[in-house]
Amino acid sequence: MKPVPHATSLRRAPVQRRSAERLTRILDACAELLDEVGYDALSTRAVAQRAGVPIGSVYRFFGNKRQMADALAQRNLERYVERVTERLKKAGTGDWRAAMDAVLDEYLGMKRTAPGFSLVDFGNQIPVGSRHAEPNTRVADRLTDLLAGYVGRLPDADLRRAFLVAVESADTLVQLAFRIDPQGDEAIITETRELLRAYLGRVLD
Repeated sequence: MKPVPHATSLRRAPVQRRSAERLTRILDACAELLDEVGYDALSTRAVAQRAGVPIGSVYRFFGNKRQMADALAQRNLERYVERVTERLKKAGTGDWRAAMDAVLDEYLGMKRTAPGFSLVDFGNQIPVGSRHAEPNTRVADRLTDLLAGYVGRLPDADLRRAFLVAVESADTLVQLAFRIDPQGDEAIITETRELLRAYLGRVLD
């Protein structure tokens, strides 16, 4: 079954398989509608109709569309971590450059293909157009915990700070790349990759 958000993002956590499947349908519908109508026009009623569930089922999990978008962002992060983990299984342990390629490539892949991702990503843009730092800190913490052993480092404060700087820098540059080109300007993405390697090389080499 596809991952569902952590219980803290929900009014009520799904207990039975049927309830979890309904939550998945609701979040899938939310993601599709975000791409079709945008955040401002998104409504819980439209999500319920698209998901084929009673409106009460939506309100059982979410009090409003902001909470629903937050839950979608958390699910995006879980799926992203899964994708990076799968990529790392194919790379040699200790090759931090291959690990950074996986981190950036999987983000770009979701940015280009995952429904709703371009609007909410990991929560940085909820509500759309209003960016804040907390989701990037969450992403950096998850990557630190995931990659520390892989690159032969302890997940200490220094490594967390380095990954946070890398995440914040990459986030800004990737947003620029996608403003220039809806599929991501390759020249900017190449510069982003080089910047990450140059910066992290001081920490990880």
